[in-house]
Amino acid sequence: MAHTFTRTFKASILAALFAITGALAHAQDWPAKPIVIVMGFPAGSGVDVVARTLQDSMEKALNAKIITDYRSGAGGNIASEVVAKARADGYTILLGTAATHGINPVLYRNLPFDVDNDFTPIAPLVDVSNVLTINPEVIDASTVKEFIDKVKASPGKYNYASTGNGTGTHLAFAEFNTKAGLNMVHVPYKGGPEALQGVLKGDVCCIFNQVQTVLGQWRAGKVRLLGVSTKTRVNAVPEIPAIAEAGLPGFESYTWFGLFGPKGLDPQITTAINGAVRKALETPAVRQKLTDAGNTPRIETVEQFRATVKSDRAKWAAVVKASGATID
Repeated sequence: MAHTFTRTFKASILAALFAITGALAHAQDWPAKPIVIVMGFPAGSGVDVVARTLQDSMEKALNAKIITDYRSGAGGNIASEVVAKARADGYTILLGTAATHGINPVLYRNLPFDVDNDFTPIAPLVDVSNVLTINPEVIDASTVKEFIDKVKASPGKYNYASTGNGTGTHLAFAEFNTKAGLNMVHVPYKGGPEALQGVLKGDVCCIFNQVQTVLGQWRAGKVRLLGVSTKTRVNAVPEIPAIAEAGLPGFESYTWFGLFGPKGLDPQITTAINGAVRKALETPAVRQKLTDAGNTPRIETVEQFRATVKSDRAKWAAVVKASGATID
């Protein structure tokens, strides 16, 4: 009996050592093939623009090709599920947002994954400001205050777009409506490009879209920008006031983008990707391109990012409750 126990114990120890040795060898060999970044939003969206800006620098830092896999829909939940169920080998990474890991867990009751336990936070990329963007042919307002007054005068008349149910653009506008006392109709789209087209065509009057995604249309005179959602102005459009200073004191709403792996991702791989992100964000040309587009680079360690994700979820839970936003 004692001999059997001893043999079993030794076998368990050997198995554990082999597992550890195998994991270390795997981490040392990584990356041996392209890394796939799964994205829950379409090509051309703000998330995609940031990913493309960082891609070249990250590929050089990691010595690996990066491929984008677009799985848009359900506010990013489709992409999140793909990564949550993927092998934790460092070759399948999620480009998540404050919406996928902060808002969605509050809005969706039956997600097919657990945002706390099914992912490994890796690194944040940027903080993103939204801007109140309008089609002046649908609602002719020149300031935030004028916009609020016109919407208040016609409750339920105006429709606003979002990049999808439960996304940051949805919640930002829902919070704005609550604080301004507005009655508007929410029209969700599959992503940023489709939502902006809805504004341009006049199907909806307006959207809280990321600064970087509306600059081209604004410069072409096709849309009007009334105010950015951050507390202070954005370098990319310094002439556009913050909403807090232009008609709705105290208003602030922004989101972040970040990378996540499946649960159990090797710490060495996690640290390597975090380091590649840091190197990219510290590259002057990359940093300038991001800020010119209205983003603020955000550098954190793995541990800091994990804390950010946790605290941010608590913040969005309060926003969802206060705004009364729901999934249609």
